[in-house]
Amino acid sequence: MSVLILTGCAGVLQDSQAGSLKGMLLEEKVGLAGYTTLGVGGAARWFAEAATEAEVVEAVAFARELEVPLFVLGGGSNLLVSDDGFWGVVLHMAIRGVEHKGDLLRVGAGEFWDGFVQQTVDAGLQGLECLAGIPGTVGGTPVQNVGAYGQEVSETIMSVRCFDTATEQFVELSNEACGFAYRTSLFNTTERGRYIVTRVDFRLREGGAPCLKYADLRRHFEDKPQPSLAEIADAVRTIRRGKGMVVDAGDPNSRSAGSFFRNPIVGKEILLKVSEAAGVGVDAVPHWPAGEELIKLPAAWLLEQAGFVRGYAMGRVGISSRHTLAVINRGGATAADIIALREQIIATVQLKFGIALEQEPVSVG
Repeated sequence: MSVLILTGCAGVLQDSQAGSLKGMLLEEKVGLAGYTTLGVGGAARWFAEAATEAEVVEAVAFARELEVPLFVLGGGSNLLVSDDGFWGVVLHMAIRGVEHKGDLLRVGAGEFWDGFVQQTVDAGLQGLECLAGIPGTVGGTPVQNVGAYGQEVSETIMSVRCFDTATEQFVELSNEACGFAYRTSLFNTTERGRYIVTRVDFRLREGGAPCLKYADLRRHFEDKPQPSLAEIADAVRTIRRGKGMVVDAGDPNSRSAGSFFRNPIVGKEILLKVSEAAGVGVDAVPHWPAGEELIKLPAAWLLEQAGFVRGYAMGRVGISSRHTLAVINRGGATAADIIALREQIIATVQLKFGIALEQEPVSVG
């Protein structure tokens, strides 16, 4: 693996022996599997790590000089990297730091998410306690509008600071400008690839009551109706760990990208068709309101009804034995293996229910 130095002058490469030069360290042909929770994928043509906003600008300039694509990598918890890798620059976001200003927190995009959540809980700030235990970094949370157990980051994000690759300027986008919706934002829809998140500002609530919307949490605390923020966060981690959704080298079920499919949002008229296809009454189909004349169906239930139950195996890949929505690397899997199982699941659910499932992890390469 050779090493290059990126100087402040875009596209100027110096031999790795010139270590006294200031600039960003670049590595060539770096395997990406080890940077993802799924543990699959080929190599990046160039790999750089940005600890400052200036280094973000350098990386963008370098990619443009070589006329190759650039991909921003955070914690690697929501990625499916191709076996061919990525022919371009992978920018590993490492901007750290948490600045407290009362209930406003300014957080570097490279901060580890769960560690940041714990900081908020320890400070008595309510708003993120149900999002404990989620792998990845802060910068990835607005992109996907991360949510779990009754909370979404869009409920607390005040603004997102980004480098706009179209204008080559840093901008701060308000919550409204981010276009948040269920598991989406402008960052992964209409403006995919345009903005590089460098900081996220959160407004939390000092002394606020913890969120107890989710059934699993209510059951967990049925004998203790007023848990603390810390107890909620610990309970969420316990529940997630029980589903194999906390990264743990000793748990093969956690070798996944989390929930692999989004819960589909469909018209209310689809509910009857789903119940008929499943051979159950309408009331037996789990669903929730999702807007005018729309409902949300649990993708996990659709998978189970289609035969993809917990523990389902297909060679080196399969379904977690603890969580139906987690496609796992059972050991030695390739991205092609993951994709084959994905396609089988999508086709089977489409045939049985007429619903097209959407992959949640980002495909790279």
